[in-house]
Amino acid sequence: MAAIAFSSPSSYPISAKGGDVSFNKESRFVRCAAVPSQSPRCDITKLLQLPSNGKVLSAELSGIGPSPNLRARLLEKEPPRTPDNRLRIFSGTANPSLAKEVACYLGMDLGKINIKRFADGEVYVQLQESVRGCDVFLIQPTCPPVNENLVELLVMIDACRRASARSITAVIPYFGYARADRKTQGRESIAAKLTANLITEAGANRVLVCDLHSGQSMGYFDIVVDHVYGQPVILEYLEGKQISRDIVVVSPDVGGVARARGFAKKLSDAPLAIVDKRRQGHNVAEVMNLIGDVKGKVAVLVDDMIDTAGTIANAAALLKEEGARAVYACCTHAVFSPPAIERLSSGLFEEVIVTNTIPPAMKNDFPQLTVLSVANLLAETIWRVHGDVSVSSIFQ
Repeated sequence: MAAIAFSSPSSYPISAKGGDVSFNKESRFVRCAAVPSQSPRCDITKLLQLPSNGKVLSAELSGIGPSPNLRARLLEKEPPRTPDNRLRIFSGTANPSLAKEVACYLGMDLGKINIKRFADGEVYVQLQESVRGCDVFLIQPTCPPVNENLVELLVMIDACRRASARSITAVIPYFGYARADRKTQGRESIAAKLTANLITEAGANRVLVCDLHSGQSMGYFDIVVDHVYGQPVILEYLEGKQISRDIVVVSPDVGGVARARGFAKKLSDAPLAIVDKRRQGHNVAEVMNLIGDVKGKVAVLVDDMIDTAGTIANAAALLKEEGARAVYACCTHAVFSPPAIERLSSGLFEEVIVTNTIPPAMKNDFPQLTVLSVANLLAETIWRVHGDVSVSSIFQ
């Protein structure tokens, strides 16, 4: 059993060995995926516990072996691990804890930056170190408050461009406005395209995003887009739990079938079921019927995000009615707009598994929630982009 030493939230120990950790429902953690033990970068599995007393603690683990699956993926065609003083990583205010984990994995400190709000709400950004001729990566999800975080990202990009950075990559773990990717009725805006234009015009040379709502949104950008998937982190967690041999992967709507099919294929080629729903308005969904068999099986609902949880809660209720033994919910982005917490903690779900692309808030904690970290996947992608090495091989 690994020894756990709790420390303050501001400390980020880098001496621990990376590896898999077993979890239970009573302990909810932010979990880093395993780090290759041979890498000279930060070699750590770090957990941020979400206890009931509201205090965030970081835990340093030692004596845990590395995960062979993730290790094999990350070690394949790795770029040379040589010190490079032309790599800079800066964090916005949207998710600084994730940015610190990314920097820790890369064995470097976050760049010094001053971000503040004026009395009238305007954003001020000043880089406090030189980025001339550097490859700059700005980590800033455009999660709620979406507009504030988006404008902050744009101002950060502009500051780097005016400071003569060689290249600027906007690392956007959660891409706000991604659902506004098409017109569903007349006289609507396609806000996803507008947002892509703003990021491009601000001066970004590349965008790194995680689990876009629809893959075709990458085409809205006139610059290079690297699309990272959070599935490997969730899949390894589920495989480690050894839930059951009778698993069926369920898509909560027809639009997510391709995502669920890919998830099922990697989860021991599990069977697939589909929930057919008819949406009556924004943030309102009605479940109609189930395509597939879940009777006596463990159902794993897979989606890219949970917002108000109407879709996934209605799907879970239908799965229970159809005889599912237990229902798990898996998604990358935990938006959790009201009344999501009430729906998710109502007893429909055995466990709700999400990632930290959006920072987990204490008010959104509930017993069934498990939060996994995508920091190592983002960090590995950053390193490969900087070293001109294949990114897609991580997910093959």
